Amino acid sequence: MLQLFVDRRRELEFLEEKYREDSPQLVILYGKRRVGKTELIKRFMRNKEGSYILCTKDSVEENIGEMKRKFYELTGRRYFLRLETISFFELMRYLVEEVGDKRIIIALDEFPYLIELSPGIVSVFQKIWDELIANTKIFLILCGSSIGMMETEVLGYRSPLYGRRTAEWKVEPLEFPHIREFFPDYSLEDLIKIWSICGGTPFYLAKMDSDLTVEENIRRNILKKGEILYNEPMVIMREEFREPRVYTLILKYISMGYCTHGEISSATGMDKGNISKYLSVMEDLHIVDYILPLGKRKRGIYTIKDPFFRFWFRFVYPNLSDLEIGLVEEVFHRISSKLNQYYGEMFERLIYELIKSKVLFEEFSFTEVRRWWHKDKEIDIVALNEDARKILFAECKWKENVNCKKIVAQLAEKAKHVRWHNKSREEVYAVFAKSFSERIEDFNGKTVICFDLEDLRDKIFHISKYKNRNLD
Repeated sequence: MLQLFVDRRRELEFLEEKYREDSPQLVILYGKRRVGKTELIKRFMRNKEGSYILCTKDSVEENIGEMKRKFYELTGRRYFLRLETISFFELMRYLVEEVGDKRIIIALDEFPYLIELSPGIVSVFQKIWDELIANTKIFLILCGSSIGMMETEVLGYRSPLYGRRTAEWKVEPLEFPHIREFFPDYSLEDLIKIWSICGGTPFYLAKMDSDLTVEENIRRNILKKGEILYNEPMVIMREEFREPRVYTLILKYISMGYCTHGEISSATGMDKGNISKYLSVMEDLHIVDYILPLGKRKRGIYTIKDPFFRFWFRFVYPNLSDLEIGLVEEVFHRISSKLNQYYGEMFERLIYELIKSKVLFEEFSFTEVRRWWHKDKEIDIVALNEDARKILFAECKWKENVNCKKIVAQLAEKAKHVRWHNKSREEVYAVFAKSFSERIEDFNGKTVICFDLEDLRDKIFHISKYKNRNLD
């Protein structure tokens, strides 16, 4: 089956623009695992001369051997295969001599594997760039999934390559509107559910079957032992971390609701200093997120940011014993009553992201979007426009037949406790729900906006190429 390639218009335009420049390029591409970096590189390299090389953890010699084979395929020069006891620098010198002033692409994927095998490799590539490539037309791509290593060892101020890169791009998960290309017949409600499980990670989306319902996909492609998504978070943690057991323990307790630094420390029995180190690593990898309420600089909470990790630790990990012996239907029956609450949490997060990315309320130009809580009061989303002193208070309800007037009345009462230009601000209220039993447009002279799924569908897909398609 052909690999589905979705969106990446901006990334491809960026790479093509750099390719058209009549100068050597050192482009750094990085992003979390499964986000689609490899497919992006391969799509960019279509109909262009060059070599794609996937680095491995095997040995330096094995990686050099693969480069020799690739350079033979690129140039047709068989002597590359006969080169023995040769270094990366010498190998690249031969290649530069062969290609002359031709524009070719050399893409090294999973470059951090080479760094693990030989920490001095970054200095070697500094020398390769300075002495061999800087006066050619070679387009060198260094790509990696280890975000922390790419940011420190390749992009960091102390890196030998610092100041030499000509461009960099962090590849992010797909934005919500593009998910429909994987599931063209899904309703918006089902698209929200599938996003709640997979996020915008192309690899996870591609492993789900668009001919199945969301619930069937959960049973067949996540809960079933042997399927690639069944144990995916554990595979990634074993690859990323030296102590996967510790990270698993921390994520387990966060998924159970232990969200503050102190709560996580108490639940795991670990020292607060050590906890901070592990949490920081997972923040760098975008597995967890630290959320501060509006107006606060401390006393935030940790949450699992990656949707698939969040889903897996909530519903799969606690049931592994039963799933190992094939009790899929029993486990699904057990978790099915809890799925709606989970979708509700993720619905709130989706709306937050849509506001932050200006898909919603672009006319208000909100510059800060946060959650807010204080003691027993909580508001799902608060957005600010400092210049206009405009503030939005929003509530998200993953329910049918919501009474908008009732929700706004409660929201207005809580809004009184939000300290921000209280005497001079313009307040706007918004309620998001599956559907409404009653809508209002005004509350005590203040604007109220109600969004049901149909409103969201029209708003979200109006800004994309899907605007003429039916999502019902």
